[in-house]
Amino acid sequence: MSPVLSGVLQLTAVVAALALAYRPLGDYMAGVYSSEKHLRPEKWIYRLIGADPRAQMRWPAYLRGVLAFSLASVLFLYLLQRIQGVLPGRLSLGFTAISPDQAFNTAASFVANTNWQSYSGEQAMGHAVQTLGLAVQNFVSAAVGMAVAIALVRGFARSRTGELGNFWTDLVRGTVRILIPISVIGALVLVACGAIQNFAGIHEVGQLTGGTQQVNGGAVASQEVIKELGTNGGGYFNANSAHPFENPNAFSNLFEIFLILVIPFALTRTFGKLVGNVRQGYAILATMGLIWLGFTALMMWTEYAHHGAALQAAGGAMEGKEQRFGVGSSAIFATTTTLTSTGAVDSFHSSFTGLGGGITLLGMMLGEIAPGGVGSGLYGMLVMAIIAVFIAGLMVGRTPEYLGKKIGTREIKLAACYILVTPTLVLGFTALSMALSSPPESILNTAGNSVHGSGAHGFSEVLYAFTSGANNNGSAFAGLNANTPWYNTTIGLAMLLGRFLPMVFVLALAGSLAEQQPVPETAGTLRTEKPLFAGLLVGAIIVITGLTYFPALALGPMAEGLS
Repeated sequence: MSPVLSGVLQLTAVVAALALAYRPLGDYMAGVYSSEKHLRPEKWIYRLIGADPRAQMRWPAYLRGVLAFSLASVLFLYLLQRIQGVLPGRLSLGFTAISPDQAFNTAASFVANTNWQSYSGEQAMGHAVQTLGLAVQNFVSAAVGMAVAIALVRGFARSRTGELGNFWTDLVRGTVRILIPISVIGALVLVACGAIQNFAGIHEVGQLTGGTQQVNGGAVASQEVIKELGTNGGGYFNANSAHPFENPNAFSNLFEIFLILVIPFALTRTFGKLVGNVRQGYAILATMGLIWLGFTALMMWTEYAHHGAALQAAGGAMEGKEQRFGVGSSAIFATTTTLTSTGAVDSFHSSFTGLGGGITLLGMMLGEIAPGGVGSGLYGMLVMAIIAVFIAGLMVGRTPEYLGKKIGTREIKLAACYILVTPTLVLGFTALSMALSSPPESILNTAGNSVHGSGAHGFSEVLYAFTSGANNNGSAFAGLNANTPWYNTTIGLAMLLGRFLPMVFVLALAGSLAEQQPVPETAGTLRTEKPLFAGLLVGAIIVITGLTYFPALALGPMAEGLS
């Protein structure tokens, strides 16, 4: 079988699996967030944290819950890393405490659902930090994103009230009823595939070429499944999902791709059910799916058809890719992780072709909304839908409306602020890092000492780092030494601001929409469930991203790819 045909068949298998899961999972999640009943374990959690699950919150109270919980999570994870050196041997595996700047960076990373890692997991983190700290945040940070998305959906669904539900109820239900059950099943599948699941210490194993090396045990399968399902991305091992203990074979690789995409895509069905019009959900699904398939096809083309005798003899650009996955599966994984906020990698993006690396960058620059992160992809796409409706209204001279809600001055200002936050962080921090004297020293691929032979690749590494951090992705080009006080601090700030500032605008927008009285549909109302609107939405996303990032892309991956 040719490599290209193999890649196409793998893509088809992923699409088929997502199609089978779309309706049942979407309907189930709609039932979870609209149910009046509370499970007994949930009631225990509410008593423990002192929350009233029946209380309704307006957007400022909902936001305070999000920020208070996230701040407590950052402090807990930071302290856990700082005391690692005094924990018992089996819990710490003998590792010392994490340095202050790296502990801050890691705490911000996992709480912000970014999972950027400036450390080697098997050489820095013991079982306590990995399981009690990082794995727990994989669950709850994903649940926070889902809660905010549901709050925005309620803003569209409700009228003449500022109440958006209860943050604590949404957080607990998302964790207990959605993420944990799927993760248990997924972990069993990964263990059956060969992923490890234990609390063994460090031991020496033999190598095929002779000699020995030290290998850690760990609860890898359980962390791997929520890492993908919650669009987190932090690897138990430094090689991330390219490590055979995390991702043993070709089937587990496709299964992990499925896990990354299944909730973000299914949430569009949940959205349609909760607003009482499933066709609206199909329109958002079509927009997400069209971008994801387009990017995946383009990535596969660039990696299969790149010029060069060595690349053609290998059946594609195999540098930095696992032989057991090949070009096709690696290309699907790369576009999937960068179009969501996952950050997991089964190959090294820095080794992709120049244009292939640019595709991964562009996927994040779109705002990771196709389908995006768990929760964040849906609310990001709905904000872009508001922008698209506003543009359409300007074109025909009508007051823009979306789902029966008028898009007035307040709504469009909040939407505009949402789409401006991330580019400001990305471009601002990248410019500072290139302008100052010491940060460029972390670039390993610069003119004169790189096989790429151009400073464009080094610039791409810095641009990628801040794009990944501010968009809460977490993947890296892997040619940048980010474990320095400058990058640990600035990327940490980019992750926190890039996660929580947009949430402020999303929840304020939800509150504004919920207070409105729905306007009746007329003959002049833009039909937002039609293919025409989906096309308009795709166009708006591409144009806004292009206008914002094209100069930076021209200096980095485009310059390298065309050289």
